Amino acid sequence: MGTQASEVPAKAWVVTFAGMACNLCLGILYAWSVWKGVLIGGKLGDPIVIKGVVQEGWVYLTDAQATVAYTVCGLVFAVFMIPGGRIQDKYGPKFGATLGGLLLAVGCIVAGLMHSFTGLIIGYGILGGIGMGIGYAAPTPAALKWFGPHKRGMIAGIVVAGYGAAALYIAPLGQFLIDNYGLSASFIYLGIFFAVVVVIAGQFLSNPPAGYVPPAAPVSAGAPAKAATATADWAPSEMLGKWQFYALVLLFIGSAQSGLLIIGNAAPILGKTAKAVPFLAANIWIIASFGGLMNALGRIGTGMYSDKIGRRNAYLVNGIISAICLLALPHIIDAQSVPLLFLAVAIAYWQYGGGLSLLPTFTADFFGSKHMGANYGFVFLGWGLGFLMPLLAGYIKDWTHSYTTSLYISATILIVAVILCAITKKPVKE
Repeated sequence: MGTQASEVPAKAWVVTFAGMACNLCLGILYAWSVWKGVLIGGKLGDPIVIKGVVQEGWVYLTDAQATVAYTVCGLVFAVFMIPGGRIQDKYGPKFGATLGGLLLAVGCIVAGLMHSFTGLIIGYGILGGIGMGIGYAAPTPAALKWFGPHKRGMIAGIVVAGYGAAALYIAPLGQFLIDNYGLSASFIYLGIFFAVVVVIAGQFLSNPPAGYVPPAAPVSAGAPAKAATATADWAPSEMLGKWQFYALVLLFIGSAQSGLLIIGNAAPILGKTAKAVPFLAANIWIIASFGGLMNALGRIGTGMYSDKIGRRNAYLVNGIISAICLLALPHIIDAQSVPLLFLAVAIAYWQYGGGLSLLPTFTADFFGSKHMGANYGFVFLGWGLGFLMPLLAGYIKDWTHSYTTSLYISATILIVAVILCAITKKPVKE
């Protein structure tokens, strides 16, 4: 039997921030609207021209076409979280993170070298999605194993904040590379950069040694250590037989689809709303970068207050406020109110980021940490299914020339998820 540590070892924090560094590269997905803004910025089928330079092989796409690679990437990402979780559980987080980072790097380089719509799907969508799924599955379970239940929300938030914050620098960097070196070069240079960073950061990831027991929460004199109560460990096969697993998948769909809808269209929405503000209209990457900041803060912030008020209450608060903003967004766009747009987008990104810190902690709280990698991989399928919303929105936008209907549908789905969350309780293992 292991001996409980009196305090969290320094290694635990090294693993936590190394995981955050890996995710800062894997999170290129959240800057996609920068590339989409270029891909839909001209007449369908015409060669793409940037600053007077024709981009060899690249042509302008419809809104739906420009969302396909983004959607494929998300769906493949979610599917490969399952084998990624098993790789993490069997071979350790160092191997998983390194393999995933290299696959993402290769995918970006392939997308750049093929310089075509097909190349985007194969490179960014399929290879990039595989790399993200395997790589993302490694850091969070590893970090959570070093900490007790009373810190899970905060730690998960810190690790996944890297993924959310990625757009903070990738959006302006991507726009700079596109403007100065072209579409193809933007993917190739980022791919090389990602390979270097993830390979280095991944070497600092590790699971706790055998027998390690994380420190319990500090308690007042005479009070029971509530947070130290162990959660039963459920194997994936056992978890799949509980209705709470399917509830968590649906909660993930609800929180993810609303955020992914905004993330995939933030730059075009700003371009439409800020027509009267030339600087913003010419620098639409700003809203993607701003969204990345709010995404990261939402992960850490939600994780921290979920440790205080509970996962369920945190989900309810985030979901209700975000649904209201989704319903208000069509009116904000029509009114061309840039300040209100940034406020609504901030809340949407915060809620989305919060979901990505809540669902891994929900999974650990409900089903234990022993099989966390594989279990969370199955729950994460809900996140992947959330990508169907921005794809649907792309088709609706092509038909109606508006995001209004999509925003209303998204708000309705989120409200249903909030109701489901209110009635979902932790399973009991006999």
